[in-house]
Amino acid sequence: MQVQFKVNGKSSALEVPTNTLLVQVLREQLQLTGTHVGCDTAQCGACTVIMNGRAIKSCNILAAQAQGAEITTIEGLAQPDGTMHPMQAAFKECHGLQCGFCTTGMVMSAVDLCKHHPKATETEIRELLEGNLCRCTGYQNIVKAVQQGAAAMAT
Repeated sequence: MQVQFKVNGKSSALEVPTNTLLVQVLREQLQLTGTHVGCDTAQCGACTVIMNGRAIKSCNILAAQAQGAEITTIEGLAQPDGTMHPMQAAFKECHGLQCGFCTTGMVMSAVDLCKHHPKATETEIRELLEGNLCRCTGYQNIVKAVQQGAAAMAT
């Protein structure tokens, strides 16, 4: 079947089997490998992307379900000149990562979190990031990064 959607501002029309997951299309056909596959069961959040303005787990949605959608992956957050998105910069500055495997999904979820909850408290940030697992950091610096990123996004 053919699916059409816009990824990081570029229109794409692809031929895919009906059982193809969105994460597979992003990684294998569009070569957007920043979207990671962690668990394949929508538990870890490593595959999080923004679809039509909301964070979704791309391992849990068929490519066909994204028909006509606007999708942003981690590769689409930075400016064309390479300037990092405020949330990416905050994760770097606050060292909100260690191994980095969860980072792309965590950043995408954090962008969505700040868009829909711009004044989230530390407790709310922890609750709203519940669907993203990190095995390395203990979340302290991730929460700091989200707070700093939220402040930068508000300006």
